[in-house]
Amino acid sequence: MRSATVARSTAETEITVEIDLDGVGTYDNNTGVGFFDHMLDQLSRHSLIDMTIRAKGDYHIDDHHTVEDVGIALGQALTKALGDKKGIRRYAACHLPMDDAQVRAALDLSARPYLIWNVDMPTDKIGTFDTELVREFFQALSTHGGITLHIDQIHGFNSHHIAEATFKAVARALREAVETDPRKADAIPSTKGAL
Repeated sequence: MRSATVARSTAETEITVEIDLDGVGTYDNNTGVGFFDHMLDQLSRHSLIDMTIRAKGDYHIDDHHTVEDVGIALGQALTKALGDKKGIRRYAACHLPMDDAQVRAALDLSARPYLIWNVDMPTDKIGTFDTELVREFFQALSTHGGITLHIDQIHGFNSHHIAEATFKAVARALREAVETDPRKADAIPSTKGAL
């Protein structure tokens, strides 16, 4: 079973993340941040990773700690669910269009976290959501999931579309990268023999 549950409790947030890498994209996410929940739903649906996420944060300050800490917990859950990574495809990429926006995501489940972020949100807010938190989420996910993650905005002028295309592109890449490679289902995808 490639599934995991991670609970994270700090003075700023209380978070529980449950995932199943071999799911069908079923989601039940409630972080208290509406737009972020919508993005997490997209991440689940398009990666086919089942996700149940619960978060309570210090919303009286802002949404930063909640979004970042969900990224941390989700990254940790991915690492836990992948185990030794035997048999996974490891690498994947996706060019994803959404109306005016097109975003390219390429990733390597390498255990070497690195984020390249070439995304320019035209507005500071999407509703009440701070657009800079999209990067904060992916930084936390990359760091704690051990993911080399490159995200490049090809074009776009609508912040909602750019953000959503980003989550969907990463989701589609994750879907492929965590899948079992039928030609090498019994091997670690590295000449080192470990990831």
